[in-house]
Amino acid sequence: MFEPLRAGYAWASERIHRFVIEGMADHRRAFARAGVTYFPYVEPRHGEGRGLLDALARDAAVVVTDDYPGFFLPRMLESAAAHTGCTLEAVDSNGLVPVRAASRAYPSAFQFRRHLHAVLPEHLLVYPTERPFHRRRKGQVAVVPPSVLDRWPPADLRSLLREGGLSEVAIGREPAPVPGMAGGPVAARRALDRFLSERYERYGDARNDPDADGTSCLSAYLHFGHLSVHQVAAAVFDREGWSPDRVRTERRGRRDGWWGMSASGEGFLDELVTWREIGFNAAVSLPAYDRFDSLPEWARRTLGEHAADPRTRLYPRAALEAADTHDALWNAAQRQLLSEGRIHGYLRMLWGKKILEWSESPEDAFETMVQLNNRYALDGRDPNSWSGIAWVLGRYDRPWGPERPVFGTVRYMSSENTARKLSVRGYLERYGAGRE
Repeated sequence: MFEPLRAGYAWASERIHRFVIEGMADHRRAFARAGVTYFPYVEPRHGEGRGLLDALARDAAVVVTDDYPGFFLPRMLESAAAHTGCTLEAVDSNGLVPVRAASRAYPSAFQFRRHLHAVLPEHLLVYPTERPFHRRRKGQVAVVPPSVLDRWPPADLRSLLREGGLSEVAIGREPAPVPGMAGGPVAARRALDRFLSERYERYGDARNDPDADGTSCLSAYLHFGHLSVHQVAAAVFDREGWSPDRVRTERRGRRDGWWGMSASGEGFLDELVTWREIGFNAAVSLPAYDRFDSLPEWARRTLGEHAADPRTRLYPRAALEAADTHDALWNAAQRQLLSEGRIHGYLRMLWGKKILEWSESPEDAFETMVQLNNRYALDGRDPNSWSGIAWVLGRYDRPWGPERPVFGTVRYMSSENTARKLSVRGYLERYGAGRE
């Protein structure tokens, strides 16, 4: 198996590289146990890996890769398919339902949920093979040609993971890795087990409570493929003692009750399946899903009508990045992003709404959210991450009254209302600067 990691891109920070390389190290051990040749390659400088895939594919029967619809990967796949001299198979492992099972982009979670509930039953118990190599004939181990090894030596993963080990790779030094947050399938499985044992039972009540921090914290592992959505769903099914005959088909499209599970199970699977996979649906079916112009017409119209409204405050992007605003709760959310590579799910919505309120235009707000999210969030660039940004500006939502300055009829949120609605004292203590 060949696994590359490229340098030279704005996203290729030390935070991302270390997280992914930890996953490579786990993969190397797993493939060694299976008797499969594993060839990890980390590009030292942008462009030095050019030609490697063609060289490896020259004598191959087939090249197998991920059919991932986000970021630059679809363009890379098209290029690879045009240049490799053998069959290239792209495997969709993004969710429980194949992304191309939908024929259109869905404008709301309710409508997408109806689609899922119609097609999910036939896919629920179709899992990837747990041991795909167990029938491999022994003794047939691929050998990477010496000419390839000389030009593109495999990465010394142990050395790269040492303190300062990434200093020779042409990536940004900032943002730094998240302390205590390890990448890879071993760490991902531990995170899943910890969620199921410590937070799952209260997920239905605690997921929107910043003080309780009841979210799953699995998004980054899902984004990088260190954890499969099938793996997570199967663990939940086991936890609930669930079987497909508990599905309540008459509740098709409803957020609660369709699965026939506990409130925690219903709420978690709606996030894992509906809200995560609707982002992949947009990435495949909505042209320019990652651009402001892809927002619903009503949202672009109302935001445009209020684009020239006076702002009570305007913050330059540098001040927002530094969490230097008058708003203590917003600053705390931004500091969590800077230090942990994530924001609590509910506060992530507030984070985006305030950026809209403090930006010169809705287009500028969109770009600020994209830049901050993709630079610091461990799940940045994920289709689900893009749909969260777009939701702030009206995607998957409807007009809300009363019409307000700047927002128009896009849903409004304020830090004051959020603080009254939720318990945030502990959150402010953890991520506050101690001066607001």
